[in-house]
Amino acid sequence: MDAFDRLRQFDILAHFSDYQIEQLSGCISRVQYQPGTAVLSEGDRTKDIYLIDVGEIHIQRQTPYGRYTLAKLKSGDVFGETSFVDQNARSGDASIELETVLFSTNLEALNPIIEADQRFALALYWALWKSLSSKLRHTNGVLARFFSTADSTTSESNTIQEPEKTIHVGVGTKRSLFQEQKLSPLEINFLATLSNEQKIQPNSYIFHEGEKGDRMYVVLEGQVMISKQIAGAGEEALAFLVRGDYFGEMALIDQEPRSADAKAHESGAVVLSISRDVIKGILDIQKVSSLSLLRLLCNLVAKRLREIDDKLVGWFIFAAGSGESLDSI
Repeated sequence: MDAFDRLRQFDILAHFSDYQIEQLSGCISRVQYQPGTAVLSEGDRTKDIYLIDVGEIHIQRQTPYGRYTLAKLKSGDVFGETSFVDQNARSGDASIELETVLFSTNLEALNPIIEADQRFALALYWALWKSLSSKLRHTNGVLARFFSTADSTTSESNTIQEPEKTIHVGVGTKRSLFQEQKLSPLEINFLATLSNEQKIQPNSYIFHEGEKGDRMYVVLEGQVMISKQIAGAGEEALAFLVRGDYFGEMALIDQEPRSADAKAHESGAVVLSISRDVIKGILDIQKVSSLSLLRLLCNLVAKRLREIDDKLVGWFIFAAGSGESLDSI
């Protein structure tokens, strides 16, 4: 089976046209690896993206208490995309556990196509966004299970639920927010015109983990905390978001329930909510104008994924190596 036929079978590339699969085929090589091989090492400055054809990859971090496994990836999974998106060093080792075959990108061939063909770039960043969001959702789940062997009681939250206050934000104010993010004119107009403003009272929820998500949000004023209730540990802050940060987008990608809570921090917040239909329209795979927003979202998800990976490793070290690693699953 040639590269085109094999790539055509992967769900992560299902939205690619046949022509785009042909373009991608010319930028990759298929390489076989033996068990014990390290494909990537923490701290590497490489930016290549990999797609697993056959086999298994473990993403690990070395700690004083041994290797901590952040992810176990299988056929059809992508890895290495975080560094491609944010241009930072590798945050973990990628090691071969079984005989494995990978599709490896050649960035010298790939980057010129991304620059010359915006439709190809859009298809590629869609795939990267889906991959990063899937990993972030999974990592959130690992975080919740980290203290699964501890006391299962959860401390009561001080969060209150108050009605949102009516507020009016002019289109010009919204437009200035999206202009700061260097979005395209069409994206700016779409988001400024079709977003709805909400004033959230201090310590009040915007959404709860487990709820169905039908919109995403961007912070206009104040601060929003993304958190999870951890058995035996209480509320654990995952991220603090400020002006220009997006959140709640994962549920719009995979149709799964919210993977964490979101609430206004102590001073309250003003957020802009953007419905699923608006996002579906602006991120239509046929609309090249959505590329700037898609790149922005990829960077935000990559940042959160690195932060939560760091938190997991930190907890593992703090627990003297007794917390849950994916090696124990």
